[in-house]
Amino acid sequence: MSPIRVMVVDDQDLVRDGIAMIIDSQDDLRVVAQATDGHDAVETVRRVRCDVVLMDVRMPGLDGIGATEQIRALPDGPRVIVLTTFDLDEHVFSALRAGASGFLVKSSRAEQVAEAVRVVHRGDSVMAPSSTRRLIDHVLPSLPGSSASLPELARLTEREREVLLEVATGASNAEIGARLYLSEATVKTHVGRLLTKLGVRDRVQLVVLAYEHGLVRPDR
Repeated sequence: MSPIRVMVVDDQDLVRDGIAMIIDSQDDLRVVAQATDGHDAVETVRRVRCDVVLMDVRMPGLDGIGATEQIRALPDGPRVIVLTTFDLDEHVFSALRAGASGFLVKSSRAEQVAEAVRVVHRGDSVMAPSSTRRLIDHVLPSLPGSSASLPELARLTEREREVLLEVATGASNAEIGARLYLSEATVKTHVGRLLTKLGVRDRVQLVVLAYEHGLVRPDR
């Protein structure tokens, strides 16, 4: 099996090289490109095929948010994990809204970074329920929501809507199952249907959508 191709984007040489060393130390991962800012990242993605981008969220020029949005808009663009110095960085939500599949704090352990790349490459998201809760509690209150309606929401079943509300609070499948008296497998099936019906990529985007359309509030 071919290794997962990774690009590392950070304006600090030491940070970028350190992350690259972590990735290259894994048999199933390989760094195929590095970039020093958002503009460099977008241009590199157009030239070098990669599967996952580890993207610093704060950079001069085009930051990680703008670069993520442009990269995710590309046909078959790679998935993006944003890197932040602080767990409660308000820029994280903007990056998730731009299409990132999750985020990592730069102080994460090497094995966490490597596993996050694998998880995102499989099509899942990297954002622990605890991180989702903290994002809702501390970041979302300061950000404007969206008043735009989403017709797809009206087509959800009552159970699907219940599951969506639980996902939006950061609950894990096990927690949702316990609250709604469902098996984890059934919860997983409902989450999959939500992703399909609402046209979003992963669990993180369900959180973003639920907040933007007023389905859940930080004090829920």
